[in-house]
Amino acid sequence: MRTNSQPKTHNHPHIASRLRSGPVLGLLVALAVSLSGCAVYSFSGASIPSHLETIAIPIAQDNSSSPVNRLGTDLTNLLTDRFVDRTSLSLTTDDSGADALLAARIQRYTNEPTGVSGDERATTNEVTLEVQVRYVDQKEDEELVSQTFRGAASYDPAEAGLEGERQAARNALENAADDIFSTATSNW
Repeated sequence: MRTNSQPKTHNHPHIASRLRSGPVLGLLVALAVSLSGCAVYSFSGASIPSHLETIAIPIAQDNSSSPVNRLGTDLTNLLTDRFVDRTSLSLTTDDSGADALLAARIQRYTNEPTGVSGDERATTNEVTLEVQVRYVDQKEDEELVSQTFRGAASYDPAEAGLEGERQAARNALENAADDIFSTATSNW
């Protein structure tokens, strides 16, 4: 007869002996200790310092000469989605009171042909954006990231026209936002 203090293993006595064995228990303890470091991990693979609870993400400045409207707002929304939805951070509008501050500025916008047909018409254009980012741990008064990120995307100007350029610009913003998020959350 089985007592309540024995693990329930059904018809697998070898499982019970492994659960009681030192190496398995040691491995579980080591795993728990390694995951209890100074960062909080999420299922997206992102980690942030555990003392950071809030983040402020002001509207990104657009200092480029882009003909595409709302790039700064679109970038801000993409960054907010990543930092709030994929981490444990809460968004605040209080820039000076936030635990972390993420400031972005679109510095450059280009739209250049990358493919040319035999009659010298552009068959492919590439939109490229450069975004300067500063990510600061305001609790520790430490600059975590200060870097320029690049996002690019291509489109067919003959088929897609101005709408193609707009979509390529949004795709380039997505690429830049992904790189910014990855860099900012992988330093831990």
